Order: sequence, then C-alpha cells, then structure tokens
Amino acid sequence: MTTTASIRDSTAVGPPDASHPPVGAADRSPPVGAADRSTVGDAAPPAPAGGPAAEPPAPAGNRAGDPARPGGVSGPLLREFMRNWATGVAVVTSHADGRPVGCTVNAFTSVSLGPPLLLVSLGRASRTLAALTAGGGFAVNLLSRRQCHLADQFAGRVPDRFAGVPYRDRDGLPLLDGALAVAVCTVTQVIGVADHALVLGAPYWCESRAGGEPAVFFGGGYRAVSPD
Repeated sequence: MTTTASIRDSTAVGPPDASHPPVGAADRSPPVGAADRSTVGDAAPPAPAGGPAAEPPAPAGNRAGDPARPGGVSGPLLREFMRNWATGVAVVTSHADGRPVGCTVNAFTSVSLGPPLLLVSLGRASRTLAALTAGGGFAVNLLSRRQCHLADQFAGRVPDRFAGVPYRDRDGLPLLDGALAVAVCTVTQVIGVADHALVLGAPYWCESRAGGEPAVFFGGGYRAVSPD
C-alpha cells in the first residue's frame, strides 16, 4: 500500500460515536478508573418561598462539575464514568519498516454501512497511528474471550508486542490467529481531536469465526458474556 494520510485537526466531528471518549487507545493498558471517589454538591439548595420545588439530589456516587460549563468534569472523573460502559476489545495492527506494529483499543465503532466505514481512536503519540498513517492501511482484530492476555500484551510498553503471537499476513498487515473477527481497511481520513486521532477506514476484506465468545471489558476488568 502506498496511500498516505495526514492528520487534520477539527473541533467538530460527526460520526455516531465521536462523543465516546477514547479509553485505552493511546498504546497503554485498558483503563482502571480513579480510586478516589469524591462527591461535590450532594444536596440542591432550597427553593425560594413560592417558587418551584427544588430537584432532589442525585444518587450518591462519584459526581462533580457543572453540566452547563464545558470542561467542568475532570479526566479522572470521566474515566470513572466510562468504567460503566461495557465494550469489546480489539487490537489494531499495521506495519512499519517491514515490521508488524499494533495496540489494544476499545474506542472502536462502525460509522456507516453505505459506504462501509469503521472508526478507531488512537493517541497522537501512538506508534500504531504513525504506522497506519504512513502506510495507509490497518487491520482490526476483535479479540475472543481466550485472548484477554493479548489485550494486555498489546497495551504494554514492551519492545516487541508480537513476541510469541501467531499471526498471518494479508497485504502486509498482520492478522492475529484466533481472533473472533478481522477486518482489513484502507485509511480514508484521520481527524485530530484533542490528544487523540480518529481514524476512519474503509474495510475491503473481513471474516468472522462462528461460535466464539468475545472479550468484554467493564469496570476495569474482563468479563464473561452471560447467556441470560
């Protein structure tokens, strides 16, 4: 592949899940929420005489910030909020200088079926982002429940994340053996947003493996899918 994409900064991004804060996408381990639980403004002030009744206080928990003021919620508090959102786990792979590269992400979604488009969010300092931007292509490997160890391996700061990992090659892009599903994409657009980049890719090949269970990340750990 010879296509080269460049990062374009934007303050308005419109894909369906663009508001989903990228968690665990910056070549680091899947997030564990802040340990401290702070509570601010537990009780609403009393209503003036003759005025409307004051709203009851929100349920006890971790809350802060003024919703009418953008930026009123801190990064750690937002991460704690996102711990309540269950996601699948994927490894995005590409190549650089003839060597495979990849990282774990859970900020991943489909954007459109016509035409087919996928979106993945990567930290601006990500080596994987640099590789797929230069090469113009990437693969998304949706991990199975049996591959949670690979999620940790590809999120770690190790010299070679592919050490001991079996994979096959398609158009120079590594596809992890045993993945629940795999898609190979051409980069169509890279949009810089805050400290991350939203990568849009057009899949031109994909496959799924029947009968497997997905890796699921929730509340700071991996969970099994209940048949209930």
